[in-house]
Amino acid sequence: MSLHQLLKKSPVVAAVKDAQSLEVAIASDCAIVSVLFGTICNIGRIVQQIKQAGKMAFVHVDLLEGSSNQEVVINFLKIVTQADGIISTKPAMVKAARQQGFYAIHRLFMLDSISFNNIDKQVAQSQPDMVEILPGCMPKVLGWITDKIAQPVIAGGLVCDEEDARLALAAGAVAVSTTNHQVWQLAQGALSR
Repeated sequence: MSLHQLLKKSPVVAAVKDAQSLEVAIASDCAIVSVLFGTICNIGRIVQQIKQAGKMAFVHVDLLEGSSNQEVVINFLKIVTQADGIISTKPAMVKAARQQGFYAIHRLFMLDSISFNNIDKQVAQSQPDMVEILPGCMPKVLGWITDKIAQPVIAGGLVCDEEDARLALAAGAVAVSTTNHQVWQLAQGALSR
């Protein structure tokens, strides 16, 4: 099953920012876990826990403590983890992740019209599998973005409840990524299409 198909079936990504939320995510119905914490010393163990639970693991490389913002961190993750994918705000990291065989998600912040107008240039440079837009609670903007780029869009950040998730999906996002445990409970139920 492709990443896109998996997200259509289970459109909630559990974003974890500490060990406690990791345990909740592993027990949830979310098929994908996005790791927003960790160090180069423990990331292998974190990913292993996710994989043992039968879930896909994505590592946000920009938030990995002890790593550089250089492409060598992608090689490191390939060697020491079984991660399925990488998330980064940096086009070079996204591109390097794809070259190493990872799924690559380019995380972009939509702050203003300048950010919006540059999105196609950013995406053309990084060539990601998917784009994550933050904040994800802007349905009108999500609709504009899904019309502007070919890559599937994940709505992330400030997806606080079921209404935010539903509106993001209705606007064209294929999934939502959130740290909110209550939204995780909707992974296989109310939000599945």
